[in-house]
Amino acid sequence: MLKMYGDLAHWWPLLSPPVDYAEEVAFFLQVLVDAKIPVFGSMLELGSGGGNNALHLKNHFSPVTLTDFSEEMLAVSQLLNPDCEHIQGDMRTLRLGRKFDFVFVHDAIDYMTTHADLASAIKTAAVHCKPNRTALFVPDYVRESFEPATEHGGEDGKDRAMRFMEWTYDPDPSDNTYITEYVYVLREGDEPVRIEHDRHICGLFSRADWLGHLRDAGFNARVLHDPFGREVFLSVLQ
Repeated sequence: MLKMYGDLAHWWPLLSPPVDYAEEVAFFLQVLVDAKIPVFGSMLELGSGGGNNALHLKNHFSPVTLTDFSEEMLAVSQLLNPDCEHIQGDMRTLRLGRKFDFVFVHDAIDYMTTHADLASAIKTAAVHCKPNRTALFVPDYVRESFEPATEHGGEDGKDRAMRFMEWTYDPDPSDNTYITEYVYVLREGDEPVRIEHDRHICGLFSRADWLGHLRDAGFNARVLHDPFGREVFLSVLQ
């Protein structure tokens, strides 16, 4: 388990504050409105993490079911979204035995590092999507849009604070992965500052690969460009 989603999960609100998600969720909702897709009914999020997207989406859907591989991240989300159902599970194999009006998959899809993983996660979305309803997939990159980057951030909290550096690069453009290195600088009370490191290996697939896997799962998908430089896949189950 990556430190970010395990031992350090309780730091998530300082690494990625919920307020930072409001703008992109507003874009996602506008995508649904522009596509004349009703914004109501049940919602399933695969890879919901700390629940920051759900905080902004849950006012538009009911009921809302949140699933994630990490029990620690689900615990963070439960504090933020006590009114939502939380279920631990792997998006590649999860089967809830019910279908939803809207299936949402944010950047947790990035951890699908093989074609088999990606196909399995998309199949899970399809299995849980009602016919003629919608799934939205939001990877950080497709192969064509990938660019190395560095970011930094962090917040002060009550009696503790964190700062982080994020470095994204692709050491082997011939494969289907890229790497993001994280360095976390953590301060709690009067304790000495400590430093932690995480290496995240993420999947990187072409636009055609994405569309092919979506088509194979029964989705009619189209590519949209969001304000953050990403390509997102608006997908209707046939």
